[in-house]
Amino acid sequence: MTIAIGTRLGPYEILSPLGAGGMGEVYRARDTRLERTVAIKVLPQHLSSSAEVRQRFEREAKTISQLSHPHICALYDVGNQDGAEYLVMEYLEGETLADRLARGALPLEQTLRCGIEMADALDKAHRQGIVHRDLKPGNVMLTKSGIKLLDFGLAKLRRAESEADALLLSALPTARTPLTQEGTILGTLQYMAPEQLEGKEADARTDVFAFGAVLYEMATGRRAFTGASQASLIGAILHTEPPPVSTVEPSSPAVLDRIIKTCLAKDPDDRWQSAGDVGKQLRWIAEGSSPGVEARVAPRGRRAQAGWLVAGALALVAAGLAALLLKRGEPTAPAIHASILPPDGTELVNTEIFAGPVEISPDGSRLVFTAHKGEEPNLLWVRALNESGPARPLAGTDGAERPFWSPDGRFIGFFAKRFLRKIDANGGPVFKLAPVTEGRGGSWNRDGVILFTPSARGPIYRVSADGGTAAQETVLGPKDITHRYAHFLPDGRHFLYLARRSPIGAGAGMESAILVGSLSSKESKSLVSVSSNATYASGHLLYVREQALVAQAFDPDRLAVRGEPVTIAPGVLTDERFSRGVFSASGNGVLVYQTGKGHTLSALRWFDRTGAVLGTVGEPAQFFDGGAPNISPDGKRATTALVDVRTGAADVWLVDLSSGTRSRFTSGPGDKYFSAWSPDGRHIAHNMRNPDGGGYDIFLKSTGGSGAEEKLLADVSEWEVPTGFSPDGRFLLVQKRKEDRDDLFVLPLEGDRKLRPVVTTPALETMGQFSPNGRYIAYVSDESGREEIYVTPFPGPGRTWQVSQNGGTEPRWRSDGKELFFFAPDNRLIAAKVKTDGESFEVGEFQPLFQARLMGVGFRYDVSRDGQRFLVNSGIPDEISPITLLTNWTAELARK
Repeated sequence: MTIAIGTRLGPYEILSPLGAGGMGEVYRARDTRLERTVAIKVLPQHLSSSAEVRQRFEREAKTISQLSHPHICALYDVGNQDGAEYLVMEYLEGETLADRLARGALPLEQTLRCGIEMADALDKAHRQGIVHRDLKPGNVMLTKSGIKLLDFGLAKLRRAESEADALLLSALPTARTPLTQEGTILGTLQYMAPEQLEGKEADARTDVFAFGAVLYEMATGRRAFTGASQASLIGAILHTEPPPVSTVEPSSPAVLDRIIKTCLAKDPDDRWQSAGDVGKQLRWIAEGSSPGVEARVAPRGRRAQAGWLVAGALALVAAGLAALLLKRGEPTAPAIHASILPPDGTELVNTEIFAGPVEISPDGSRLVFTAHKGEEPNLLWVRALNESGPARPLAGTDGAERPFWSPDGRFIGFFAKRFLRKIDANGGPVFKLAPVTEGRGGSWNRDGVILFTPSARGPIYRVSADGGTAAQETVLGPKDITHRYAHFLPDGRHFLYLARRSPIGAGAGMESAILVGSLSSKESKSLVSVSSNATYASGHLLYVREQALVAQAFDPDRLAVRGEPVTIAPGVLTDERFSRGVFSASGNGVLVYQTGKGHTLSALRWFDRTGAVLGTVGEPAQFFDGGAPNISPDGKRATTALVDVRTGAADVWLVDLSSGTRSRFTSGPGDKYFSAWSPDGRHIAHNMRNPDGGGYDIFLKSTGGSGAEEKLLADVSEWEVPTGFSPDGRFLLVQKRKEDRDDLFVLPLEGDRKLRPVVTTPALETMGQFSPNGRYIAYVSDESGREEIYVTPFPGPGRTWQVSQNGGTEPRWRSDGKELFFFAPDNRLIAAKVKTDGESFEVGEFQPLFQARLMGVGFRYDVSRDGQRFLVNSGIPDEISPITLLTNWTAELARK
């Protein structure tokens, strides 16, 4: 179909043709209402003839029209005239990337700039559940204001009856010598991911593959995959690797090779998991200098108290640091104190639950620490001490906890998303090593053995650094609750660890001790009665006693301490609840630590849908995990979990939402932190950890203060919590753990009161929530390899629907059942339109609401009945507490 100049499509007057392709014809047109130039794409008849396709097209086009991003071509309008569907888009002046690549590769600076802009655009769309599916140079426009992605989301809209049919769809030809099949242009094929070619469902990682192919072509001027025929091209995509960028373009940095190679991994799990991750990597290459190490030489016997050095002196000190890092300091050499500030715009994360303290590499040349920008998730950052470059985040380490180094400093082990993982210290793909529930530290020896603690309670396990089946390494003593914070001694066979023996978890008066164990024996030896992590370095045992970092002489051959401990630094940052001080030491005399308070405060805040703070409820406090805020049915009160900083125990508290006053609801020994209101508001169900360490119970208690607590389950579980009542009050939804995997059950509150399974699979199922009409249960599952939101019918059986598309957690329903809220991986709250009152559950459009500075894990928010306000456990920014670095620390120790 060719439209004549001057033809009107609704209010749009056709001015001139712009191009044509397999998906229709494109024209320049004038919007007669707004007097602006637009581009109109008229879709082919086969997509306009089906009423179902038209309905889906209009619905999903509305979603895409809400994508507001400077590097996405805006979709203004959709229309239908004489049976032909058309799209009205932003008119762009410039050339396509395909046309530009016909003249050769882009300069590195332009490749990085365009790549960063594309990554930002893709990340924006992916976070709204929209996958492009047809990313290629022909769908990228180069304009004066930067790149613009074209046809964004239309591949999703124009999904063919099968993925195989989709191979024939292309908006514009991008192949300079296009492959053909019976005359059909296959321009899209060169950029399709293996899973698309195999007919599998595409997701954000599919776009990441195509993005890698486009990056490769921009950097080299050549396609990543080629073939003389369709079959050979598909074979290349499925089975071969393109030549490294640096072999085609020698001036290209090696790190770009690694970024693109990870994008082009055959298995989606081995790729960068989001376009945002790729953008961060590209920024590393493109960004300039950032604040470095500020240091000074300390006078004998004094700690650093003076201000920062001027920039001119920094270079001299950095040179001195580099020399000291390459050679162990002489006893007579002066000690050098350096204060390392977090990267611009970030905050160090050391005391939040499950966050990780700073760790220095074995050779003392680099630091790894956890930090976050604003409301974004925690990431691992690496800082080279003998270079002037900036600290860099490691993409793919979102939510990282408790990092530790490999003995050669090449890799970093860490905990994230219920797995022990590792990553190259220079960045790259993240590898899973072993499942965990709540990681409590790890250590890595030269033989490739990693010791780690996979849960808050229990012994230490060992696993190969290449992954595999974990085996128990230590044996709990009669009073031991947990063994944690393993640290290998230099021989690689013996290791230090902390044994905690407090039945309530933390706080003063615990009967805890630092022990030394051996890989060749289950026997252990007690060294020091103290509740702290411990490190061996430079002939000394380092640990924290009463918030002071101390060193005590230690003989690694006799496995015995000598003499009295000597204080290195008072006021060291210590999280008493987890018995962890923030310090680390290398084998060549470099020590790092932080000072400051030992807990992080947060507050319950009301947010509206735009993210504006409407008010704070009560005073800031130390909440347990995410605080588990839960609003009462009448909206006047909420329950939350607070920590007693003296004992470390958690209890459920009632909060008046109008005045902010709090009153303790539970008491006595044992942690109590998850709670759920009965529909009439007269009772609250809560969990309780047995004081003797024997597991968890669930109790029901009146909110009126009368009557004794009622135990709801006859048996004691490894871990179980109540997550919500059914609207009729007949059932309690329970999350129960067995062998480190969680499942969902319902407990009938009438009759036999025996748990009945709801969702019990080999995957992890958590955070179940009844829909307001009781017909569905929303929950979180990692069955796809990452946490997503699902909905299943109750009482079942029936189909299960996946709601989130790019990760999700903490589902909460609006009281009328018309919206389902959840947090995306970037801590952005998403509102999904849903329908629960028909014959089947339906998911509509997604609306991103706001990012929040979330604290802890578990449920960290609740929603008002009208869905317009959100009660969030929101972190309070800490004062900057720099990392203190001390070289040749033993020389200073000898003078005390």
